[in-house]
Amino acid sequence: MAKKEIKRNCYLYPMPIVMVGAQKNGRPNFMTAAFCGMLKIQPPVVVLGLNKAHFTTAGIFENGTFSVNIPSTSMLKAVDYCGLVSGHTYDKSGLFKVFYGKLETAPMIEECPLTMECKKMQTVDLDTDGVFIGEVIATYCDDQYMNGKMPDIIKLDPIIFSVSNSSYWSIGKNIGKAWSIGKDYK
Repeated sequence: MAKKEIKRNCYLYPMPIVMVGAQKNGRPNFMTAAFCGMLKIQPPVVVLGLNKAHFTTAGIFENGTFSVNIPSTSMLKAVDYCGLVSGHTYDKSGLFKVFYGKLETAPMIEECPLTMECKKMQTVDLDTDGVFIGEVIATYCDDQYMNGKMPDIIKLDPIIFSVSNSSYWSIGKNIGKAWSIGKDYK
């Protein structure tokens, strides 16, 4: 089978759906985002690709802090709603139970199984968009989503986004142990 050229796009799978939180004008706001990733492990650093016109990104610039919240599939309607409405027009501060950690200006969502409190390290300007790089200062996870000392991906039940058909997915089955399954491959 020969490969054929298709529409140019970033087909990176899976794309986790996250709720980015920031405080703007003294109130918490959250936006839904899928352009999120891990940049390095030590110290832990995350990266977000966000439009600079968002109310939430204005809060990141205002305080230099933000949160990355991993919602579960049970939160799908609220998560999608936050992606449909802007904090410029709607006050989304009452949609979730909010808590604060060490940074005091990075609102986090109590209902999300896992949350990360981040301090902005750098922003890379890409015209209307920006790349927000943040050091994870603290991570919070409810015991019920843990497997020993680590979060359990099945218990977290994160929402995954498919850019090619604009739809949400859930996690499938485990197919092998990383840095192990290929040891005997030749």
